[in-house]
Amino acid sequence: MKKIFLLFFIFSGVLRAELLLPPKASSFEEGNQYYQKENYKAAAASYESIIAAGQESAEVYFNLGNAYYKLHQVAPAIYNYEKALLLNPNDEEIKTNLDFARKMTIDDIKVIPKVGFHKLISDFTSSYYYDTWAWIAVVFAFLFLAFFAGYYFSQQALVKRIFFFGMFVWLLGIGLAASSGFYEKNRMINEKPAIIFAESTALKNEPKVNSPEATVLHEGTKVFILESIANWKKVELTDETTGWIEDSAIKEIKN
Repeated sequence: MKKIFLLFFIFSGVLRAELLLPPKASSFEEGNQYYQKENYKAAAASYESIIAAGQESAEVYFNLGNAYYKLHQVAPAIYNYEKALLLNPNDEEIKTNLDFARKMTIDDIKVIPKVGFHKLISDFTSSYYYDTWAWIAVVFAFLFLAFFAGYYFSQQALVKRIFFFGMFVWLLGIGLAASSGFYEKNRMINEKPAIIFAESTALKNEPKVNSPEATVLHEGTKVFILESIANWKKVELTDETTGWIEDSAIKEIKN
């Protein structure tokens, strides 16, 4: 299938086409054709039908985000770019388009960067999805067994030392990959990002309708869910501000 590139620098999107499994491959191509014809609403509907059929992929979410971006629907655009990035965290095109979509939001909330050892660990473990870390650990385990066999059957002392050193290296690799996978899975489970879909919603000090407003948030803003009570969610913004919003105003990315 085709891969279509339209520069975002002239306010276009980057459209991807990857091979999908039947029967929804035709819907993907159909969506791409609608997009090329600038019928972005029909393109979005085609991509949505693929997701509704349970065939999620970073490419589908990416193209869907592009369609919504062209429709100037900031919340769905950001939401689908975030979904795409969740499935393919190292994709620079997704990150670039997400940055462009975020510029459409009204709220200008600063991002307080992580610092120190915690940032170092997070940056390293987030380079791969946790199941990828598991496969890396399996590969290292096979290499460890191969070097163990080499050490066991070798007759020369120098060769034995080389294999023994290799065993030690692969054992460290297994431990590093396994611990990174556990860390990343735990982070994925505990971190609950969401996008505000309401045109505007109040961030309140307490989970009550008559509670004072801390601020007003607008569509497309990213929040992190900390707690749930009835129809309210306690959320944290990227500047570490916390408050309560109605759960109908947001859509969780990991659902």
